[in-house]
Amino acid sequence: MSLKGARVVVTGGAAGIGLAMARASRDAGAHVAVCDADGAAMSAVDGEGGVIARVADVTDEAAMTGFFDAVAIALGGIDVMCANAGTGGPAGPIETLGLADWRACLSANLDGAFLACRWAAARMKAQRSGLILLTSSTAGQHGYPGRSPYATAKWGVIGLMKTLAMELGPHGVRVNALCPGAVEGPRMDRVIAMEAAAKGLSEAQTRALYVRGVSLRSWVTAEDVAATALWLASPAAARISGQAIAIDGHTETLAP
Repeated sequence: MSLKGARVVVTGGAAGIGLAMARASRDAGAHVAVCDADGAAMSAVDGEGGVIARVADVTDEAAMTGFFDAVAIALGGIDVMCANAGTGGPAGPIETLGLADWRACLSANLDGAFLACRWAAARMKAQRSGLILLTSSTAGQHGYPGRSPYATAKWGVIGLMKTLAMELGPHGVRVNALCPGAVEGPRMDRVIAMEAAAKGLSEAQTRALYVRGVSLRSWVTAEDVAATALWLASPAAARISGQAIAIDGHTETLAP
């Protein structure tokens, strides 16, 4: 699907889903800008070519303002905002969790989405067009035992998406949420290790629980999510807004 000439911004774009969306958008002809808090990873992305890469932490308002100012100069505007940055947060029963870890998880997932959406909304309303894609999770559609901060944050992302779809729809702006399931890669490897330790299971047992809870009995890839993002940014999805779209092989349940 062509995005020739479109201006696409991706937060959390140094790895995983964000990097896959940035690459897919670039390869489809878009002008792409990404940010991430990981400076080393951003250097690698910048070296690929065709993508504007800046180091910025989505929980830092001043840093994000600087990034968005640079985007405005480089791209002259925005057509697609992928508010993707987030973190998995801690694992364990709620009585074992610390308030600082709770707040850090909500901040990365919700404050970052708020800052990205606020900036994009003002510009998209003025041009009366645009698409905002927020990365939620199947954890934003189910309960998630042992991961209450993450589930709470991702449900919050869905609430933000639904509200912005109503606010911005009359101005020609669409807003949707991507809800990936278990996505293959280093990030999920870390989650598996963390959950296995919290539950007293082996990593192999924890992986098996994830697969067993999905109808297609498989994981998804970052490229699967990026392909859905490209479709939503295309004319084929011109009337799709206010939707939380799962890319997960149909999650039946999240592992207890």
